[in-house]
Amino acid sequence: MEFRSFMEQALEEARAAGARGEVPVGAVVVSPRGQVVAQSGNRTRELSDPTAHAEMLAIRAACAAGVSERLVGHDLYVTLEPCAMCAAAIAAARIARVYYGASDPKSGGVAHGARVFSHPQAHHAPEVYDGIGAQEAEALLRGFFTARR
Repeated sequence: MEFRSFMEQALEEARAAGARGEVPVGAVVVSPRGQVVAQSGNRTRELSDPTAHAEMLAIRAACAAGVSERLVGHDLYVTLEPCAMCAAAIAAARIARVYYGASDPKSGGVAHGARVFSHPQAHHAPEVYDGIGAQEAEALLRGFFTARR
């Protein structure tokens, strides 16, 4: 199957999250057949839930849609490097590949910080591809935080 990026859909979710006053992060879960199964943007403030990160919400919705706790063979597109919490959920869900945009040296859990997938206790390590749509994802985040300072 030919590679097709779904980062633009993740960026759309990030823009919508930013418009709601949330940190502009978006995520999309794609089936092995290349169909979007679930997508979401951050909703931590809206839901008063510190776990309502875009990745967590998209993973929950994809699992509910597939009536399974595993997303074997699925891909996750997310505009920001997943934090340690989200990386652990990605591993638990057995997601095959993670594509992320902007790096997160402060709170990332994949290439920075906890490096969850390379930890000896990680049950599963997906393939990871970074820098997909990074410039636009970084610009969204920079604009969001600049406006709040």
